[in-house]
Parts: sequence; structure tokens; C-alpha cells
Amino acid sequence: MEAVHDRGHLMVFAPTRRAVSETFIRANLAGLPFRISAYFGDERPWFKPLRLLYGLAILLSKVLTRLRLLRAAGLPASGAAMLLIQRDRPALVLAEFGFEAVRVMEACRWSRLPLVVHFRGSDASAEERIGVLSSRYKRLFSIADGVIVKSNAMAERLIGLGARRERIIVSPSGADSELFHGSAPSSYGPLLLAVGRFVAKKGPLQTLEAFRRCLLQLGSPSEPMLWMVGEGPLLTRAMQFVAEQNLQGQVRFLGCCGQREVAALMRQARAFVQHSCVAPNGDSEGSPVAVMEAQLSGLPVIATRHAGIPDVVIEGETGLLVEEGDVEAMAMAMLRLINDPELAERFGRAGRQRVLKRFTVAHHLQQVTDLLDRVQAKAAAMPCPPL
Repeated sequence: MEAVHDRGHLMVFAPTRRAVSETFIRANLAGLPFRISAYFGDERPWFKPLRLLYGLAILLSKVLTRLRLLRAAGLPASGAAMLLIQRDRPALVLAEFGFEAVRVMEACRWSRLPLVVHFRGSDASAEERIGVLSSRYKRLFSIADGVIVKSNAMAERLIGLGARRERIIVSPSGADSELFHGSAPSSYGPLLLAVGRFVAKKGPLQTLEAFRRCLLQLGSPSEPMLWMVGEGPLLTRAMQFVAEQNLQGQVRFLGCCGQREVAALMRQARAFVQHSCVAPNGDSEGSPVAVMEAQLSGLPVIATRHAGIPDVVIEGETGLLVEEGDVEAMAMAMLRLINDPELAERFGRAGRQRVLKRFTVAHHLQQVTDLLDRVQAKAAAMPCPPL
């Protein structure tokens, strides 16, 4: 991936080019005003020797990490990254995800290049990341010149692991204002929309149980609908639940949808729903992009007080928030907006204004750019430290 812009040369290391979640990473990189060289750990093109070497080195690093040889695990990737740095001669490095950063951080130290790390969610919460890498994170935070996180809660977690508060910026990924707009909750029937992978931290089963209880309260289950976008390991259980509860007429599973399709669906809904919660392995959200997209569209949000969601959704102004696991409270919140389309409209308007002021993709890109500029300028002004 190569992008040419008007600032310095930024080298990016990221774990994968293929995952759906990495679409946001690639889109954000394309919007940064730097000349970018990006390398992905799952790429192994035989006709590009250094990219092949980096991909193989990442594979070896993963094996060594599983063997708990944590110091050794950083050497193969850092060695390959060092060769890429010597060839491309960037001004600074951006590592996407903390677990990728610990693989390449020594290369930045060896080359005396400033390093910025972008934490996005599981890398700052899941036990299989934090539990294994906590000591390496301490090393990382002694090297990193800047840290980007998705929420205030994530910032506090990393500060507890050794990150320096003054080097952290909180910057949710933001929503695309060109795509997400035009919702009119009071003009449509009681359709609730959920968008997200069917994984534990997104709470799809809790969302379904809350919807079931909402229908019982209404006493007339023929009209309200719940549409769920996404796929993942919990989809089969979700479909079984719907069949067992005889909700096939009220719940639709729409599979994976592109952003334009999601934006169109949001223009048909009364409210957006998501029961985010801490997964059994400790994995948590950062600041869910779909929540910001829903508010930018003009939808009220029904969600949980989880991770970065309360940073974006204001209880009683732009949506309704409940505690994690409280499906009864979520059912009541659903019922409230189903029965009061004017309230849904009012929340939706307020939510759109809030996101337009603070949480668009443009805000995120500007915040990241400002941090990279500061780090680059500081590095240029300082004498080279000893190794």
C-alpha cells in the first residue's frame, strides 16, 4: 500500500490486510496527509522479498509468543522491520494494535525513529493479550513517543500498564459524514437495528433477549422488528434462540453488509441497539464505530455503559444507556422508543449534532495527524539519544 501526500514519510505496520475490521485502518491511512508505506503481517508475496521476510518474521514471532519466549518473539519482526526502515527511510513509524507494536518496537529503538502506537480494543483488554504481553507493554511504553486509544476507559487501562498520560490521545475512529445521514426515526415503524459481529463483546444474545422481553411487554409481537447485521461465531446460537422463541417473524439476520448498505438500513430504523459487554476473556470494545454511525445518521442509540460508549452517547439526550447484562432495562428502553417516536426523533437529532461536532472520521484523522506532526517535530528537534 502506497499513498503520497504533502507531509513526511510514515511507515505503518499492521497485523492483517484481510480482516473486515481492518477496512477502517486502510481507509484511515488513505486519509492521512503523509507519504505512507504500509506493511501487513499476513502478507507473504514471494515476488517481494522484504515483504515476504516481514510476513515470515511475524509468523515466527507468533510461534515464539505462544511458547512464552516474549523477548525473543520481538527479534524476528524487528529485524525484518529494520531492513524495511533502512530501505524506505521513513521519518516515523505507526504501529496498528499494541501486539503488533511489541513485535517492531526494537527496530524503532535501533533506528532511533519515533514510534506511535494505535490501540483499538482487544489489544488493551483481552486477557490473552494483556495477560501475556503486560511486561512487553511496559517496554513498549518506554519506547513509544505517542499512543492513540479509542476511549477514556482504554486510556486508564494503559496508564495502569505504564503508559504516560501526556503521550496519550483519545480519538474514536469516527463516522463518515458523507455516508451516514438522513434518518427520520419518527417517520418509520418500530424497526430496531443492530450492526456488529456476532461475538461476546457485542452482546448479540443479550440484545435478542431484551427484544424478546420488549415484545412481551407490548403484548402484540406482530409489528416491532429487529434487524441484525453481521456474522460471527455466535450467529448460530442467535438463530437457534430466535427459532426456539418463535421470533422468526420479528427478527431478520441480514449477514455482512457494506457501509453503504448499513447507511441505507439506518435510514429505515427507529433506533439502533447494541448490548456491548466485557467478554468472558476480558475483551472489551474501544468506541464502537457503528454507534457513532447510527448517531450521525440521526438515530437514537440504545446501548450499555461500556468502554467508550458513554463518551459518545449522552444518556437522556442522544440515547438510552443501561448497565451491562441488564436485559430487562434494555427491554424497557426499546419499549420506550417504540412507543414514543417523537422522543426517538429528538434523541436522533441531538446525536447527529454531537457526532458532527466531535466524532467524525475527519475529527479522528485530524487528531492523529496532529499527534504525528508533534512527534515528528519533537524528534527532529532533539539530538539522537544513545542506543
